Amino acid sequence: MVNPEDFPYDAVETLIEEAESVSILSHLNPDPDTIGTALGIYTLLKASKKRRVEVVNASKELPRHLDFLSGFEKIKTKIEYENSLIIACDCGSIHRLGFELEGRKILNIDHHRSNDLYGTINVVFPEYASASQVAFGLFKKHHTIPVKSAEAFYAALLSDTRYFTTGSVTEQVFKAAQELVELGADPGKIAYHFTQRRSLASFRILQRALNSLHLYSDARIAVLHVSKEDIAASGAKVPDMEGIVDYARSLATVEVAVFAMETDDGIRISLRSKGIDVNAIAAAFGGGGHKVAAGITFQAGNLQQIIDTIIVKIQETGLNNGKKEA
Repeated sequence: MVNPEDFPYDAVETLIEEAESVSILSHLNPDPDTIGTALGIYTLLKASKKRRVEVVNASKELPRHLDFLSGFEKIKTKIEYENSLIIACDCGSIHRLGFELEGRKILNIDHHRSNDLYGTINVVFPEYASASQVAFGLFKKHHTIPVKSAEAFYAALLSDTRYFTTGSVTEQVFKAAQELVELGADPGKIAYHFTQRRSLASFRILQRALNSLHLYSDARIAVLHVSKEDIAASGAKVPDMEGIVDYARSLATVEVAVFAMETDDGIRISLRSKGIDVNAIAAAFGGGGHKVAAGITFQAGNLQQIIDTIIVKIQETGLNNGKKEA
């Protein structure tokens, strides 16, 4: 991966300029960083009116609290442009985009250290706090950033830093946030949409998740889970479960938190830590992410057996002699 200061930014602009159409993709089961990054780029490229531009996500459900972002209502579920340049946002693996992209030129914009570098050009800066920070630094080199794009990039940055509280927050992160605010992003408005628009279903599924809490390894590992039955009974959608794993990590003794979600499409695992490398743990099961935040998707399997397997792996790689709390 190339240092941001040494990156050939002109090559990216050439790739975009040569494209007759552009399809901007966010990853499956999208979070605010992938959506915000995609919409920021979409608004920016649409403003130039030089080429056809579409924004696409293959998932059935999107985070509804992001509907204030410009272009949200334009998000499609299928790629309609043939042979378009693909811009992939915040996606470490091409398979997580959910489309067949063989033969396409791809601009891969991400900040995950586990990124597969599947792009024609890979703009992957793991030292950055969000994919939107990568995109903002990239596009401001050759483009004027519209207010609506600044808003989307800021929203993504706010979310992926957990309101500027994660270890990825640096002086450069605050500088990027300041620039985005100077361009017109309204911090109060954006914070409102993240903190004051929770659905009732999100509270109901959170209650069920908290009721499932189990502690392992002298309370250094915390596990929360929800079953398909829990999700159906609460009326929750996948976006309603965003952030549940952070409740487990917030416990004083906990070093690694696990949240397991059983859906019709498989079992999704979110891992969070206070320093232990959960990216390495996720990678052992075909997942990935960051050192302190990673994920895994199992296409099938028994929920409790998968949890047990992951607990053992955590104990082997970061904790020893763990036992379930009585």
